[in-house]
Amino acid sequence: MEFQPVGINGAYLVVPRKIGDERGFFARAWCEDEYREAGLNATIVQSNMAVSAQAGTLRGLHFQSEPHREVKIVRCVRGAMFDVIVDLRPDSSTYRQWFGAVLDTDNHHALYVPEGCATGYMTLVDDTEMYYHTTARYAPEHASGVRFDDPAFGIDWPREPTVVSDQDRAWPHVA
Repeated sequence: MEFQPVGINGAYLVVPRKIGDERGFFARAWCEDEYREAGLNATIVQSNMAVSAQAGTLRGLHFQSEPHREVKIVRCVRGAMFDVIVDLRPDSSTYRQWFGAVLDTDNHHALYVPEGCATGYMTLVDDTEMYYHTTARYAPEHASGVRFDDPAFGIDWPREPTVVSDQDRAWPHVA
């Protein structure tokens, strides 16, 4: 795997090394040793998935607060999505900056979202499925979020969202 820095401190685009032949290709999607060698948190305690039926569905921006902060490693396993990382760490030189990337079934990329950052995504096609690892268990009392359309971030989403949950619309703007 190749870990490409993306402009948010501690965040990476994870690009698999594909070995191809007439059958297609093989690539490692996860390797604890490779993550650790890159200096990244490789303690996976939970994996989750979400399916969105409609293009334009927006989920996020989500994170967990102390003491349950988590790394997320996000991958699209069907369809296509635009995944965003927002740095919410006041002591970070990239505080309030964002990065977005298309994750889809053609590029097979993943995003490594460091602790203290929020993440969210918008589906680009119908029937999109995402899968992600976390380094902390889900703790509902520490689940939080910020508005996907907060002008403090200025995220350039690829289109207007068509489906957004009431919860995601209710997250606060950053102070």
